[in-house]
Amino acid sequence: MTHSKSVYELNKESFSTLKEKLGLKNAMQAPHLSKVVISNGFGSVKDKKKIELIADRLAKITGQKPATRVTKKAIASYKTREGDPIAYQITLRGKRMCEFLDRLIQIALPRTKDFRGLSRNSVDAMGNYTLGIKEHTIFAETADEDLKDVFGMSLTIVTTTRNKNSTLAFLEYIGLPLKKAEEQKKNK
Repeated sequence: MTHSKSVYELNKESFSTLKEKLGLKNAMQAPHLSKVVISNGFGSVKDKKKIELIADRLAKITGQKPATRVTKKAIASYKTREGDPIAYQITLRGKRMCEFLDRLIQIALPRTKDFRGLSRNSVDAMGNYTLGIKEHTIFAETADEDLKDVFGMSLTIVTTTRNKNSTLAFLEYIGLPLKKAEEQKKNK
């Protein structure tokens, strides 16, 4: 379902549209977006320039500086020591979150090679939707840069819904391009 409205406006108007479909009686029951968490694990990469490049590109894509995540324990087989940086994480809320989702839905996902929709099976028991992006270059902010340092990332869209069906209905309402249920079953 394509909308001319932004994710921010749709997030605010979700009750009036979804009350019959989800059986909502009160406006406080209306599903809405809580946050979007973007994470990128670079693991045991020791090249400082590549780590800085990842941080810079994530900041360009999201408009927010990433927080560094460090190891909690030293693990010899992974060649990590306690306190080594291993990942970046960014949590987006409010208008910045909605602007990021608008760019993801309208620009980035359609630029993905052989894109046919997102899987309906990526919803967890808490009503969160997680998707993996193999190449960060689908975002227009970094598309023209050198292609040798391509990295992936994980996106988790956290909603206030508490079951799979209402989460999928809400995500379809805001415009996330999910595969149709019949198409998903046919591809199995």
